[in-house]
Amino acid sequence: MVHPLGTTGVRTPAFRRLTGAWATSLVGDGVRTVALPLYTAISTRSPLAASAVAVATALPWLLVALPAGVLVDRWPPRAVVAAAHVFRAVVTALLAAAVFADRAGVVLLCAFAFLLTSAETFADTASQVLLVELAGPDDLERANGRFVTVETVGMDLVGPLAASALFWWQPAACFALDALTFVVAACFVLRLPRVAPDRPPRARLRTQLAEGAGFLLRSPELRVLVVAVAVTAICASAVNAMFALYAITELGLAPSAVPWLVVVIALGALAGARISPVLAARLGAGRVMVGALVLLGGAFALYGAVPHLAAGLVAVLLFGAASAGWNVLSATRRQRLTPAPLMGRVTSAYRVLAWGLAPTGAGLAGPLAASTSLGVVYLVAGATTVITAVVLARPLMRT
Repeated sequence: MVHPLGTTGVRTPAFRRLTGAWATSLVGDGVRTVALPLYTAISTRSPLAASAVAVATALPWLLVALPAGVLVDRWPPRAVVAAAHVFRAVVTALLAAAVFADRAGVVLLCAFAFLLTSAETFADTASQVLLVELAGPDDLERANGRFVTVETVGMDLVGPLAASALFWWQPAACFALDALTFVVAACFVLRLPRVAPDRPPRARLRTQLAEGAGFLLRSPELRVLVVAVAVTAICASAVNAMFALYAITELGLAPSAVPWLVVVIALGALAGARISPVLAARLGAGRVMVGALVLLGGAFALYGAVPHLAAGLVAVLLFGAASAGWNVLSATRRQRLTPAPLMGRVTSAYRVLAWGLAPTGAGLAGPLAASTSLGVVYLVAGATTVITAVVLARPLMRT
């Protein structure tokens, strides 16, 4: 069930407000993604501290995401997103104060990181419910395309550039800006119409957790998506772990120039997010999804096989386009296959299963590069992604 006006689609005022909430909060996420590890590195000079903060940032996706999905299925999604934004605004404001007073030690940074990502699991899952309900079934591809576009601009362009400008003036300003973005995002969310999707009957938390994971694992179509996302997440994690080192040692880039490769990836992602729904309407979503995986694997292999700047720029542009196209269409398919009463739980279980294995790729990349070469990491990741696309092509196109 949608809000009382019954109007859905990406052109409605309600969806534009939701897009505004995404845009502002994702800029804040982009600022913090750069500022938090940078502040940790500079203030502690300790690899162990940097690792601890990174683990604290990722851990809620394993520990909190599943119960968050159950609670999102019980509570009004608008209220969940607004409360999560307000909570994160308060936490980041306190973090800004601690950084400004030079009292943000490792334990405090880990605590803040864990709390912020924990709230993110609620906001992200509830936002998916709002997206589905406000966009409507006919506009899901376009809605997900807009989300990936906004995510790319906020997380990979505007946020990091703002962090770079503010950090060298005053690190605390980065976290203060992050807090402000959450306040603005909460204001956008509170102006959304009331969304009342179908709700499951109340049951014990453990029972509802099992229902979400069970539906995901019993559905052949969703299982295919989980396998594809998990494999590509492992490969992308390996690629990302060696990305800067390969750019410096093999492509000959100065360290200060490496972020511009990320900008090229973001430009590719903007193109991929816009083009993929159009191609899906003409060719079929399954074919475009398989093509995106093949293109992603080929781009990984190109980057590792041809250590020249021109080839590297082409490869990273294709990284962005292929990954964004896959993300848009795989998210749309998951949403279409998931009943509304299970949306929160299935979304959370999907991300735990798909993202929980991602650190494996980073862990394997180092030993593989040390025993062979940096380029081999990209060749293996590319071959694995292409093989996955070929093996899963038939079920992906049949769904």
